[in-house]
Amino acid sequence: MSDEKPAREPIAEDARIDALEARLKAAREREEVRNRPQVSGTDANYRSGNRVLADLLGGLLGGTVIGGTIDYFAGTSPWGLLVGLFLGIGVAFRNIFRMANTQSGDPPQGE
Repeated sequence: MSDEKPAREPIAEDARIDALEARLKAAREREEVRNRPQVSGTDANYRSGNRVLADLLGGLLGGTVIGGTIDYFAGTSPWGLLVGLFLGIGVAFRNIFRMANTQSGDPPQGE
């Protein structure tokens, strides 16, 4: 190895590069905050409303289909349909009450 000095002196850090790196870091942080998923109470309420609607419609339609099928095969014309419809409504309301108890922080009843 030689003890000679290199022909060029190493280039010192440029202040512009440091400023550019700081600006890039700040821009990345702003972009992360902007792209972070926004969870708000409105979204949770919207999902809860959709679940209530689905429970009600599912109970009504499910009870109607099952009751109508029982009527068709058993020949008990309106009674199977009515019993199935009321059972479907009952199950739908039970699901809604359980969901409301779970969301309010109280443990569900009967579990």
